[in-house]
Amino acid sequence: MSSPTLALPTAAPAPSRLADWTTMIGRCLRVSRRNPEAIIISLALPIMLMLLFVYLFGGAINTGTAYVTYVVPGVLLLCAGFGCSITAQTVSHDLNTGVIDRFRSMDVSGAALLAGHVVASLARNVVATTLVLVVAFLIGFRPNAGLADWLAAGGILLLFMLMMSWLAAAVGLLTKSPEGAGGFTFFVSFLPYPSSAFVPVHTMPSWIQGFAENQPITPVIESLRALLLGLPVGSHPLHAILWCVGLLAVSIWLSGVLFRRRTG
Repeated sequence: MSSPTLALPTAAPAPSRLADWTTMIGRCLRVSRRNPEAIIISLALPIMLMLLFVYLFGGAINTGTAYVTYVVPGVLLLCAGFGCSITAQTVSHDLNTGVIDRFRSMDVSGAALLAGHVVASLARNVVATTLVLVVAFLIGFRPNAGLADWLAAGGILLLFMLMMSWLAAAVGLLTKSPEGAGGFTFFVSFLPYPSSAFVPVHTMPSWIQGFAENQPITPVIESLRALLLGLPVGSHPLHAILWCVGLLAVSIWLSGVLFRRRTG
C-alpha cells in the first residue's frame, strides 16, 4: 500500500504593497483627525500673523501694492511649514512608542509607513491653505490670475509642501523625542522672515540681502506672487522647482537611511 499523502499548507501570499500604502495613509489621516488641537494651532498661527502684519504693520510698509496682496504668498508658505512640523512630531512619536516596530513585524514596508505620514501632511496642508486663502479674500486679497496661473501656483505650492513633508519626516527620524522634533517648528517659522515674504529684499541690510535672495523660500514666494498677481515670472519658477526637487530628493534619501538605522 502506498503511504498517504500529506497535504502541506501553502504559504500565505505576500501582502500587497498597495494595500500597505493605503492602510498606512488611512491610519495617518485618522491620527490627524484625532489631534484637532495641533491642526488648529498650525492653522491659527499663520492667520494670526497675516492679520498682525496687515493691520498693525502693513500701513508702514511700502510694497507698491496693497500689503495684504503682497504678504499672502509668504503666509501660505508659513502655513505649510507649521503644518509639516506636525509630521516630524508624529513620526518621532511612532518611533518612540514602538508602533513602527509592530508594523515592521507584519512586513509593512518602511516606504509605506513614511508615505502615510507624508500624504496626511499634504492633506492637512491643502485644507489649511484653503482656509488661509478664504481669510485672505475676506480681508482684501485680490489676485489677478487666470486658470493657468492658479494651476501653476498650486503645482509649485504642492511641490513645496511635498518637499517640506519629507523633510519633516527625516527630522522626526533624526530626533530622539517628539519634543525635539517640535523644534522643527522654530526652524520653518524663522526661515520665511529673511526672505521676500513680508518685506522686499532690497529694504533689508546689505549683509543679509545675499542670503535672502538665494535661500529656497524666496524663489517659491516670488513665483507665487508673480503668478497670482499677473506679474512677469522671470526665472523664479525654475529656481523654485530646482530647489524643491533637490531638497525633496535629499529628504527622501535621508529618510530611508535614517529609517533603516533606527529600525534595523
